[in-house]
Amino acid sequence: MLAKWLSDPSVLEFYEGRNNPFNIYRVNAKFYNRRDGVTGCIVEYEGIEIGYIQYYQLDDEVKKEYGYTDGKIFGTDQFIGEGEFRNKGIGTLIVTSMVKFLINYYKADRVVMDPQTRNTRDIKCYEKCGFKKVKILPNHELHEGEYQDCWMIEYHK
Repeated sequence: MLAKWLSDPSVLEFYEGRNNPFNIYRVNAKFYNRRDGVTGCIVEYEGIEIGYIQYYQLDDEVKKEYGYTDGKIFGTDQFIGEGEFRNKGIGTLIVTSMVKFLINYYKADRVVMDPQTRNTRDIKCYEKCGFKKVKILPNHELHEGEYQDCWMIEYHK
């Protein structure tokens, strides 16, 4: 499923890049047997695999980069790979469920994301979930050969 989704230009537009499609070998290398503290999950909706979400606790270096000095802070990244499940409120359900899980299970103080500023559809979803824009991260992500500005957004209990 990940190889299929990560070859779809509509997913790659904001996740990894349209010039960077994945085959099964790249998926296995990046998403399986990880030792980097990232937990990846396939998202199911009504018994159908529709997307991917990952979460991780920010280390001190990343917290400092984002302007945090203390607290238990988690990051998350996600996408809906199956197009017919987009724009139906399911993304909001996925994100709010993950936020609740991180706060209740891991006792997270904050959950953060850094979507590209041009990714207005996803940013609206995140704001609907209670995330607030904190600051612009200029030239934060190399995407399709160009550095993109990103929003630093956070949910905090």
